[in-house]
Formats: sequence, structure tokens, C-alpha cells
Amino acid sequence: MSDDKSAEKPDLQWRILGGLIGLAVGFASRKVLGFAWEKATGRKPPANADSPDISLGEAIAYAVVMGLGMEVARIVATRAAAKKWHTWKEAAAKDAL
Repeated sequence: MSDDKSAEKPDLQWRILGGLIGLAVGFASRKVLGFAWEKATGRKPPANADSPDISLGEAIAYAVVMGLGMEVARIVATRAAAKKWHTWKEAAAKDAL
């Protein structure tokens, strides 16, 4: 186990940036997936999947599409941002020397 505390806990700046990226990607992916759902099914996405007006199959399909789609988008965006963040940190450390 390393004594380097920076390896154990992410920077506060990265945690804030990562959270903001997650929020933005979540909002954008929900809009995109809702649009795709409407184009694919011809119906607006269910506002309330618990509603008896929505079939069980449609509610489950919508939950799977939204959950999987939003999580994949979040992972891809966060990993890309983390890679860029580490590149910036390394460049800043080299400049500091």
C-alpha cells in the first residue's frame, strides 16, 4: 500500500468536475434517448412507468433503455474527461518543475 494520499483520494477539483459532467451527460442522454424512443415507437416516452396506462412490457423496455443508455453515456464521458484531466495534471506538474 502506498503512502501517497493523492493516489488514494481524487482531487476535490476532479470530484466537482466529474459531478458536473455526470449531470450534464445525464440530462443530454435523457433527452437523446427520449427522442430516440419517440422515433422508434411512435409514442412519447412514459412520464410515469408506474401508470396503469403503460403496459408492463413497455415500462420495462423503457427502464432498460434509459438505464443502460444513460449509464453507458456517463461512463464514456467520465472516462474521457478523466483521461483529459490526468493529461492536464501531468502537463502542469512538468511545467512546475
